[in-house]
Amino acid sequence: MIRALIDISIRNRFMVLIATLLISFAGWQTMKSTPLDAIPDLSDVQVIIFTGFPGQAPQVVEDQVTYPLTTAMLSVPKTKVVRGYSFFG
Repeated sequence: MIRALIDISIRNRFMVLIATLLISFAGWQTMKSTPLDAIPDLSDVQVIIFTGFPGQAPQVVEDQVTYPLTTAMLSVPKTKVVRGYSFFG
């Protein structure tokens, strides 16, 4: 089977050249038209969690929301850094 493919390619050199040029041109056009968004983002993944606890002091929010949430996020596999903040309002 490979021998037959080689024989056909040798007999039709011009067609093989044309097919190679067409495929190369199509690949070049595709590469030029690929948007930059197709390149993967290699930065670290960040997750931001906002929680509300209206009318409570920052210490209460820290004790009842932020600290438990921060400790739970530490148990996520491959976690490098976890930061928790509590604000008034």
